[in-house]
Amino acid sequence: MAISFTTRPSLIAYITCGDPDLSTTRDIALAAIKAGAAVIELGVPFSDPLADGPVIQRASQRALHRGTTLQNVLDLAKDIRRQSQAGLIVFSYLNPIIRMGISEFAKAAREAGIDGALITDLPVEEADRYLPEMRSRDLTTIFLAAPTSTDERLWRIAHASSGFVYAVSRTGVTGARKQLTNDAERLVRRIRKYTKLPVAVGFGISTPQQFATVGIFADGAVVGSAIVETIERNPGKEAQSVAEFIKQLSAVSSPPSAPSL
Repeated sequence: MAISFTTRPSLIAYITCGDPDLSTTRDIALAAIKAGAAVIELGVPFSDPLADGPVIQRASQRALHRGTTLQNVLDLAKDIRRQSQAGLIVFSYLNPIIRMGISEFAKAAREAGIDGALITDLPVEEADRYLPEMRSRDLTTIFLAAPTSTDERLWRIAHASSGFVYAVSRTGVTGARKQLTNDAERLVRRIRKYTKLPVAVGFGISTPQQFATVGIFADGAVVGSAIVETIERNPGKEAQSVAEFIKQLSAVSSPPSAPSL
């Protein structure tokens, strides 16, 4: 199994698992894949999601209220994998992984058909136990690179990453924004000095124009809060609404040139 970006930008869709329930999450994921998503990030709800804005915080609380666990997410992934070969990434904070056990998590992820994981609050400098366990099972390891990262740290992130490198478009938490900053393009250029892996940009992408603009300088675009908010606003028709939103994102052609830096 491997992450594959066949279009530019390839869409990476984040979903908070268990919001509104696990059965609906499965339907949303499959609908997103059918609508064009290349990779699904299966978000593990967490009680203190410090990197996330209010939209994903609310989704996590709803999912936790329903009792959603990391094991539930792995079981869900196995169900999705039976029906699709799209990329599947576990998106989690470190605490649920530690509670399960790093080795146990890697083994279970492999058995579930997961392609890899992104652990939001695991710094590359503290990943010595995690990396060998994941690599021994041929699972991708994705790390966040920020506009404030030094060149030395970008080198470390690039060499610890597999699958793709996740470039955070700006400082701050997740959430839709009216426009992208130039920080994202600068960061992607810096990352490309250290790796030939695809680079995906996330945090704040919510409109077709933003999605198209990212395609000028990056290989993938991560859309999270806008999808989670679409789910929140459309009770009873979540999967259909997410599919329609994803189709709208890719409906605009990329602008002829990148914005000036």
